Amino acid sequence: MIHVTKTYLPDKEKYKKYVDEIYENGWVTNNGPLVRKLEKKLAEYLDVKNVVLVANGTVALEIAYRTLGLKDFAITTPFSFVATTSSLVTNNLLPIFVDIDPDTLTIDPEKIEQQITRNTSAIVPVHVFGNACDVEQIQEIANRYNLKVVYDAAHAFGVKYNGESLLNYGDISTLSFHATKLFHTIEGGALIINNDDLVQKARYLINFGFENQESIPEIGTNAKMNEFEAAMGLCMLDEIDNIFTKRKKVYEIYENELGNVVKLQKKNKNASLNYSYFPVIFESEDQMLKVKEALNKENIFPRRYFYPSLDTLNYIEPKQCKPIARDISRRILCLPIYPSLEEDKMINIIRVIKDNL
Repeated sequence: MIHVTKTYLPDKEKYKKYVDEIYENGWVTNNGPLVRKLEKKLAEYLDVKNVVLVANGTVALEIAYRTLGLKDFAITTPFSFVATTSSLVTNNLLPIFVDIDPDTLTIDPEKIEQQITRNTSAIVPVHVFGNACDVEQIQEIANRYNLKVVYDAAHAFGVKYNGESLLNYGDISTLSFHATKLFHTIEGGALIINNDDLVQKARYLINFGFENQESIPEIGTNAKMNEFEAAMGLCMLDEIDNIFTKRKKVYEIYENELGNVVKLQKKNKNASLNYSYFPVIFESEDQMLKVKEALNKENIFPRRYFYPSLDTLNYIEPKQCKPIARDISRRILCLPIYPSLEEDKMINIIRVIKDNL
């Protein structure tokens, strides 16, 4: 079976060496040496000032909101993974949805201002499928209304914007290092924070609120990454350039073969690609379902991603209908993309799609 993704597993012997190191020093969690080493190496690789590693991408978002002291309303996109919205709700923030651009699939900055009220504390945009938001226009709006910006950058590992790390935009950017991502730590995530004072606050929030052994100034949680996960991340980082190269090959075959037969996401011209996903948009939901069924019959399993649009969630009140996000979510599929996907498998996927349009 060919699934939408396949977890990349790096060199086993290198991972075993890290495991031996963990067994030797007996340090398995609580800001161990491998976590600190991975934070340093990721900061260098990503060209960012500070990396705070955490247990997963969802908790990274939650810690970001709490670090910035967000309250009341947060403007966000309905076209994202559910954690973007649920993390707001669980932190007593009301998601105020702004519809997406139908071509880039990212939040439409032209529609943000009309949703801002005196109760708005932040904008939470998403670099959808690694495609950079209009970060300059979003920051201009945030500055005008004194709003914080938290980027859900779960898909944007390694993306550059005008030659600089995309992750440096906003007050905080968050990453997911789930096993399905192009860079992973099995489970895990990170906060990218330029402000050193905020870094210190985030660090005690992820450790039950402990500022030191005798001071607990705020309510914290247990969001720490463990040493075994950090070991996986260190191994992955050694192979990341090879991962990018192989994913790019898969991406470009799809793009060359499907670019004229289905709609593809419009890329931000100022940003690089990381080849994390390959979404295709069909003319109708019926056409998409026909293609999906045909692929499934060949044991090929793309994903309706993102579906459903988050403005349809039953726990969001008041109800907010965002027609573009709803329309796109009904017509989109993410095709299988991972480094070990063989070319003949890709050609078969492409054939099935073309035969069923």
